[in-house]
Amino acid sequence: MSTLVNYGGDEDLLPAGALYSNIKDSSIILSRSPRVDVYCPPRKKSRIHAPFVFRERVEQEKQCSIEVLPDECLFEIFKCLPGGQERSACACVSKRWLLLQCSLRRAEICSEKPTLSLKQDFTAIEEINSALGNEKQEFENDGYLTRCLEGNKATDMRLAAISVGTCSLGGLGNLLIRGSNSTRGVTNFGLSAIARGCPSLRVLSLWNVASISDEGLSEIANGCPLLEKLDLCECPSISDKVLLAIAEKCPNLTDISIESCSMIGNEGLQSIGAGCPNLQSVSIKDCPLVGDQGVCSLVSSASTVLKKINLEATNITDVSLAVIGHYGLVVTDLSLIGLQNVSERGFWALGTGVGLQMLKSLTVTSFQGVTDLALQALGYGCPNLKHLVLRRCSFFSDNGLNVFTKLAISLENLHLEECNRITQCGVLNALSNCGMKLKALALVKCTGVIDTVLGFTALPRCNSLRSLTIRSCPGFGSAGIAIVGKMCPNLQHVDLGGLCRATDSGLLSLLESCESELERVNLAGCINISDAVVLAMATLHGETLQLLNLDGCRKITDKSLAAVAHSCGSLVDLDVSTSAITDMGIAYLACAKQLNMQTLSLSGCSLLSDQSIPFLRNMGRSLAGLNIQHCNLISRNTVGLLEEQLWRCDILY
Repeated sequence: MSTLVNYGGDEDLLPAGALYSNIKDSSIILSRSPRVDVYCPPRKKSRIHAPFVFRERVEQEKQCSIEVLPDECLFEIFKCLPGGQERSACACVSKRWLLLQCSLRRAEICSEKPTLSLKQDFTAIEEINSALGNEKQEFENDGYLTRCLEGNKATDMRLAAISVGTCSLGGLGNLLIRGSNSTRGVTNFGLSAIARGCPSLRVLSLWNVASISDEGLSEIANGCPLLEKLDLCECPSISDKVLLAIAEKCPNLTDISIESCSMIGNEGLQSIGAGCPNLQSVSIKDCPLVGDQGVCSLVSSASTVLKKINLEATNITDVSLAVIGHYGLVVTDLSLIGLQNVSERGFWALGTGVGLQMLKSLTVTSFQGVTDLALQALGYGCPNLKHLVLRRCSFFSDNGLNVFTKLAISLENLHLEECNRITQCGVLNALSNCGMKLKALALVKCTGVIDTVLGFTALPRCNSLRSLTIRSCPGFGSAGIAIVGKMCPNLQHVDLGGLCRATDSGLLSLLESCESELERVNLAGCINISDAVVLAMATLHGETLQLLNLDGCRKITDKSLAAVAHSCGSLVDLDVSTSAITDMGIAYLACAKQLNMQTLSLSGCSLLSDQSIPFLRNMGRSLAGLNIQHCNLISRNTVGLLEEQLWRCDILY
């Protein structure tokens, strides 16, 4: 019997030998204490049957679980966790613990503070107070993390996790929410969690979040006093109450953008103007309740700091433009789009208000009030204007454009789109007036710009122009292109997309007139040009050409690709979609060792076949994008092999 009791072999009940050195020293072999761990090897049958030990231990462990504590106790425990990593780890335990964690405000989290004895003097006390002050300064300067939630990823639970998890990583600075989960999307609860846990938030952007109301954003205002930028788009449940709270709690606000928020009106804008002394940028779009009262109050209150104003589809009238013209002392960018209640008087007041001396960029879209008189007033009142964009303004003519370009002594960029009363003569006069300063000219869908017999005895020169865009102007043809080429010999960027009347003669004249080197050329949709244009371009400007777009040029063949391969060593972007190239043209490109092309578009090239795949593979050392859509002679199997070999290249098929 003693031999059996003292047996200590490999098959013993306990892995480290017998429980007691002498069994007679113990009154019982297995204690009922929960500390006892019983080990039973699976290959031997247990000699002691003690199911009651396991059952009792499980019951005791269940009774001792921390989950039995009420939320109030767990809340106090979480307040005393030493650091952010510990809080994040606890938040990962369960949804309950996560929600308790995100209900804590940063100010409620306990931090260890040094205690002073009676023998310590006031110097030590001042040092500790200084240290606490530095800690507060560090808290105010954090917040460099950015989080973006889109679509189904935008949920309250993710916001709660961000609230807890970013505390120990530097703090949340930027939060962008685009859309929301259809079943469990973002609500006021999620924003409240961010407000409690992320006081360092500086940028908040909400797009298409219908479930957010005033309650959630008011929590942001109360908990995030450092907020600087607020972007609200398609938030129909948000009203002026939010802007009142922001104006009261967030004095550092510099940028506010409001779009398609039907419940925001004049009262909210008035409060922002009065409570945010650092406001520099305002954008209001499609808000029907916004009128003159709100805009005028905002502009006049922030007259010394407001630099950017964007007003689109609001109910303002000429009064608002007069106020902007008078109080916009430091405004540099002004955009006015679709303001149906503004007339010629408003634009005249905008220019003659003598307040827009610092204006550099002006964009006007869909206005009947832009007349010759209005342009003249803007020319007088905006001496530093450099960029002017006029879209769908059909009530000014060549006379107004001529006067404006004479008065706008700083104009560098002129963009005219769907301004149908402007003719070719007006354009050439503008080029003549701005000959020493204009750098970019764009004419888009201007039906009045057609080739005419000109009265110029000697064409003036516009040596400063570097970028020329004449796109989708059906009346503009080779004669106009040749004249512009002679007037502007220093072009670097040329965009003539959609000019069906452009032919080889006009383009060859422009290429020969260019004294500087072309870098970007877009001839998409010029269906009448041929290989002769590309050959001349490669010969004259091949060393500097970086982008060439020949999409839809059906007369372009392999000869053009051979010229490109031979002379255009700097080309990185080539588009020959819907052209007449064949596999031989791709072979020319593949054999050019000096080419480092990054983007190649061959969409709709019906003559390409599987034989071009090996050549495309050879070009794969530099290709980042390849478009071979609608190339019907290229099979799917060969494309699959190409995708495996060019795994770094984005292939469209």
